[in-house]
Amino acid sequence: MRIGELARLSGLPTSRIRFYETSDLLDSMRQSNGYREFSPEAPLLLEIIRRAQEAGFSLEEIRHLLPPAGLAEWPKEQLLSRLRAKVADIEALQQRLAASKSALQTIIARVEAKPDDVDCAANAAQVLADLTRQG
Repeated sequence: MRIGELARLSGLPTSRIRFYETSDLLDSMRQSNGYREFSPEAPLLLEIIRRAQEAGFSLEEIRHLLPPAGLAEWPKEQLLSRLRAKVADIEALQQRLAASKSALQTIIARVEAKPDDVDCAANAAQVLADLTRQG
């Protein structure tokens, strides 16, 4: 199938398809007239790429996630290993974000609870000193 048909089927602009092709995520064959010819599995590969990006995979990670010999030759254990590694990365990120959120909420509460008789600079110094002792 040609790039225009692939764009129509996938809903992606041809520029994005060309980008994925030059990024070695999608293969095509050049016909004698110079047109790109994509395999019948190209729409599915584009959907996998799109969903992998939405899940947080980088293009480099996707390049190693996709099967080198086509979807029929996808090594199950390798795929599962990479998917599980991404889940672990996401869980670690969630923990870091939760800790950051908690720290910011603590600072917000401390700033909001500033006594009227303490100026902002003194309160900020006290909040930072307390955070330094805790951290």
